[in-house]
Amino acid sequence: MNIAIYGYGNLGRGVEAAAQKNPDMNIVGVFTRRDPSSIETRTGIPVYAADDILNYKDKIDVVVICGGSATDLPHMTPGLALNFNVIDSFDHHAMIPEHFTNVDKAARETGHIALISAGWDPGLFSISRVYAHAVLPEGETYTFWGRGVSQGHSDAIRRIPGVLDARQYTVPVESAVNAVRNGLNPVLTTREKHTRECYVAAAPDADLTAIENTIKSMPDYFADYDTTVNFISLEELRKNHAGLPHGGSVIRSGKTGLQDEHTETIEYTLTLDSNPEFTAGAILAFARGIYRMHGRGMTGCKTVFDVAPADLSILSSEELRHSML
Repeated sequence: MNIAIYGYGNLGRGVEAAAQKNPDMNIVGVFTRRDPSSIETRTGIPVYAADDILNYKDKIDVVVICGGSATDLPHMTPGLALNFNVIDSFDHHAMIPEHFTNVDKAARETGHIALISAGWDPGLFSISRVYAHAVLPEGETYTFWGRGVSQGHSDAIRRIPGVLDARQYTVPVESAVNAVRNGLNPVLTTREKHTRECYVAAAPDADLTAIENTIKSMPDYFADYDTTVNFISLEELRKNHAGLPHGGSVIRSGKTGLQDEHTETIEYTLTLDSNPEFTAGAILAFARGIYRMHGRGMTGCKTVFDVAPADLSILSSEELRHSML
């Protein structure tokens, strides 16, 4: 399976590393909007200009698009789906239905397959929510993220004029998590479940008040949360916030029995040292899935709900039955 990496930031480098652990995958190259001569890949794979990707159309099975959800993926994914099978990690939850429609139209128009919003949330957590709801149809599902760095939210801050670099930590409210784990099924607002901590390195002449107000009022990203903005030096940011840890839990609590006499709890938890490297591993599993699905004649846009577990694994059906079932 020949893949191309479109974009070479944290996620692109994560895909490069993850591909080395998947013996059925080969990286054709990295395609970048930057000057290709300015980039040295970690494993020596070649780097090409993004505009040259059509020259490799017959050599690429799936393009892994490693752009940001705020401004890149809404046009990159449908644009590339006109000529390639593609996968992205679009994580702007409120805009997923619109993004799906746009990508589906482009992919079906030219007979390609696409998968949007791969990763762990949206992605693996999404599947966990569906499984838990199916098993416990009466109950409540809660998702908690962090404490960890959100790549999408950090990227959204970096797009603000005057910002040199930024990290955004999503932090669960401990009392809310404990109430859910205890089966209390609390009614929680968005603000009551998480807080957001932002560490921002701004240009010397930047308007700090304007930057802070822009962050705190950003729809779908920060407006609904208690958000703290900390301005620090670029040196301090790179020293103390260089890592990209993350994680979280999906918890569903529900009742079973004729009289709802029993409480059952399902919890799926991730603890990640490297958000982009783990996300890359999830993306490549779903890239394998759509590659196989396209081989069976499927086209159009898909989500993680549409991919059978067997299509994700490098193992054969016989091996899966023997070792996993």
